[in-house]
Amino acid sequence: MHTRQPVFFVALATFLMALSLAAGAQAPQRQGGALAVSTTTPRAEQFARTVVATGSVYAWQEAVIGPEVGGYRVAAVNVDVGDKVRKGQELVRLAGEMLTAEVAAKKAAKAQADAQLITAASNLRRAESILTSGAVSDSEHERLKAEHLAAQARVEAAASDLESSQLKLQYTRVIAPDDGVITSRTVVVGQIAQAGGEMLRLLRQSRVEWRAEVPEGRVREIKAGQAARVTTADGSQLVGKVRTVAPTVQAGTRTALVYVDLPKSDNARPGMFARGEIETSRSAAATLPLASVVVRDGYSYVFVVNDKQGVERRRIEVGTVRNGRVEVLSGLEPTARVVERGAGFLKDGDRIRVVESDEPGSTSAARAPSAAGPT
Repeated sequence: MHTRQPVFFVALATFLMALSLAAGAQAPQRQGGALAVSTTTPRAEQFARTVVATGSVYAWQEAVIGPEVGGYRVAAVNVDVGDKVRKGQELVRLAGEMLTAEVAAKKAAKAQADAQLITAASNLRRAESILTSGAVSDSEHERLKAEHLAAQARVEAAASDLESSQLKLQYTRVIAPDDGVITSRTVVVGQIAQAGGEMLRLLRQSRVEWRAEVPEGRVREIKAGQAARVTTADGSQLVGKVRTVAPTVQAGTRTALVYVDLPKSDNARPGMFARGEIETSRSAAATLPLASVVVRDGYSYVFVVNDKQGVERRRIEVGTVRNGRVEVLSGLEPTARVVERGAGFLKDGDRIRVVESDEPGSTSAARAPSAAGPT
């Protein structure tokens, strides 16, 4: 048997052995030396091949929200942890009395600068109207032009100061940058806000992702768009989609991160541990019930019915296990009759007697009387 990922096959062998023991808790009866068993044949079906991984659930993007101005008292906090918010919604409001007064002062300064500009422009126009008569000297004309330019500059400076004060007043309202859910709150009413300091955290668009740690040997099989079935620690199952694969491998663990987008659900919260399977391909495969496979000495075997009402032990190579059936990779013909129930009590060369089975496609005594041995 080819060795493919020893750890996986040791776990699979242990799993199959446990199932075989459970299925054979009651030994089949022997009559006349023949063991009563049921048989089945390999079933051709579409079988998904997956990469199993573990990881944690993370926020897709968590925005840190803070004020753009500092030194002002927090007047109101309008949200708490767990609240859903909309883009543009007011989350926190700072006391803005001082800034309101500042805006009023800047408006007055702007009005004064406008008046000075009007006066300077009027003086310049009068001087230019009589400039040709010689009543105004060239030096006086230049002085009036300079005063007019200075007045224009003062108007622009006053307008800039007014706009700055108005923006500061506007920034006393801390608003949500996007839709989402509040995940953290550190702000309280009455504290003095610091510019850029953290007040809240926002889970953008309530969107989470599973970051799967995939062994480096399996990374090449995973592509964006593949489906992933994720199971959280509480047993909840979610179907997500691979968004991207990290371009690097973590040296310490020899794993690569695979980012899987998860649907919106209260069952997947950032920080949760989760395991899952990423479907890499789907193709036709021959499968058998788990009860048909016997694990001995670390290898997988089945018992094939021969023409002499006996069985031959056949070593096979198994693959993925899903829905109570195991994929047979090699070692078995598609038409072989395989013992299902009772396989765990057989040895090579034993005589058998075929009885009724509930397994679809299994051989029963009524349908195949020639398979019944002497009693």
